[in-house]
Amino acid sequence: MNHLLPLLVAVPLLGAALLAAGGRRVPRAAAESVGCAVSAGTTALAVVLLLDSSPPLVEWAGGRVPVHGESVGIVLVGDGPGLGMAALASTLTLAALVYSWHYFDEPPRGHSGSFPALLLLFQAGMCGFAIAGDLFNAFVWFELMSVVAYALTGHRVEEARAVQGALTFGVVNSLGAYAMLMGIGLLYARTGELGMTAIGQELDAHGPPDALVLAGFVLVLTALLVKGAAVPFHFWLPDAHAVAPTPVCMLLSGVMVELGAFGVWRVYDTVFSGPGGMPAADVERALVTLGALTAVIGAVMCWYQRHIKRLLAYSTVAHMGLFLTGIGTLTPEADDGVALYILGHAGVKAALFACTGILLDRYGSVDEHALHGRARRLRGVAVLFAVGGLGLAGLPPFGTALGKSVTEEAVGGPLTVLYVLASAVTAGAVLRVAARVFLGLGPRPQEGDAYETTGSGEEPETRQRLSRVPDTMTLVPAVLLAGSLAVGVVPGFAEAVGHAVQEAGTGGLVHVSVHWTPLGVLLGLASTALALALAAVAVTRPRLLAVPDRAQPLRRLQSGHVGDYVAWLLVGTTLLGALALPGVLGG
Repeated sequence: MNHLLPLLVAVPLLGAALLAAGGRRVPRAAAESVGCAVSAGTTALAVVLLLDSSPPLVEWAGGRVPVHGESVGIVLVGDGPGLGMAALASTLTLAALVYSWHYFDEPPRGHSGSFPALLLLFQAGMCGFAIAGDLFNAFVWFELMSVVAYALTGHRVEEARAVQGALTFGVVNSLGAYAMLMGIGLLYARTGELGMTAIGQELDAHGPPDALVLAGFVLVLTALLVKGAAVPFHFWLPDAHAVAPTPVCMLLSGVMVELGAFGVWRVYDTVFSGPGGMPAADVERALVTLGALTAVIGAVMCWYQRHIKRLLAYSTVAHMGLFLTGIGTLTPEADDGVALYILGHAGVKAALFACTGILLDRYGSVDEHALHGRARRLRGVAVLFAVGGLGLAGLPPFGTALGKSVTEEAVGGPLTVLYVLASAVTAGAVLRVAARVFLGLGPRPQEGDAYETTGSGEEPETRQRLSRVPDTMTLVPAVLLAGSLAVGVVPGFAEAVGHAVQEAGTGGLVHVSVHWTPLGVLLGLASTALALALAAVAVTRPRLLAVPDRAQPLRRLQSGHVGDYVAWLLVGTTLLGALALPGVLGG
């Protein structure tokens, strides 16, 4: 099966090339059908390889295998976590393609295949990053994924806001990519290797870490944390989500940000976890500190949004903080919990964005205030949106609840409170939107009640406002929520995920039992109850939870000026280095 690994990248690349070259000669329905077929085939291949990934599959592209332990070839590694992320990326890409069936205004003549071709390129980049076994080619796929994401974010190029959001996205993430390339150069100068496993072995052979290793670690992780939208690298994410087409938002929040968290776990575990890498105490301090900061700021900013897409974007930031905190504890139990949490969160968040897209195309707005009570007729969408909010809170038996509970028990102590509060606040904001928009509960919000960025005046992404919601636009979020539920209820699934993660991270030397526990269920119910209570208070007594004056400075940080975001990227890089420095100096 090793020889099939390159097809995870080659198939969507070939499909994108065919659509780019021949899409102008075929009807739109045919181009979109080809896109769905190629994405579905890649998804099926990823699942087949995942089921046969023990022991991990390894393929040297072009047959350029190592000679005397040294190599210059491209190595692909198909272990459980990598193939799992490739399968997740492919599944969500297929969901986005099905959701966007005849979605946009009719594309320009001769470009009917452009949007599905871009989505297939995005899928290829994500799959390549997930299975890359060497740092340089991880960077290559990282850049392909990023460049396509810029184009997708600014797809409606005739709108100035879309261009500005895509430009901000591009500048900040490009600087992150440059940091990664510099870090790879430093590590190559020290070890003469590009393969992740080989770099780790060479660092261990050179003894304790020094300033060069620290610099390589900080630069590579800066790029991954930018992609993962960790604070203070996160500013591009809400601006991009506010203007990106809904199917693109489903992918950005559903899997691309999660690939940043996956990259942090992969790079530390493979490259920097040995005696010649970074001290575990320093990595734990850096990741847990940044993770907690990300969770708190993301949750607070999520609560004060009225632009629904920005609200969901900040929810993604908050959950990235929870993922990063779990990874930062450096325990097998937390790794298993984060893996399940990511799977559950992907389905829930993509479904919530899909429902928000229906509001935009039906009413021409994503403003919580302007939509108050207007969506009462969309009963099915209301149910899906509310269920998504409950899943985000960690209501058992959703996969988010199982992943959260396993991670909470692994991190323990005050960090458990962080998980409960962050998930409750973000879910409470979603449930507040559901109560106001779909049920019309509570007084009509006043203009000064929330964050000044509104979602009014948005242009529908369809040819005209929808008088009837297409079945594909409701079927996709329903299936995604069902998938998130399946993560928590399918017998043996959680154990299989835990086994795959531990086999990749420890060579199978550690076995961790992953299952529901009474404490985990209670914590999930507690976060759900708190989310419902917050939503109820926000709807019935809006002044009690209105934005306080002391939150104004935090709100003003999201300035929209790319220069400010670049400055914060430098601050974040410095902070990461300062948190990781003590152990290296002590060595």
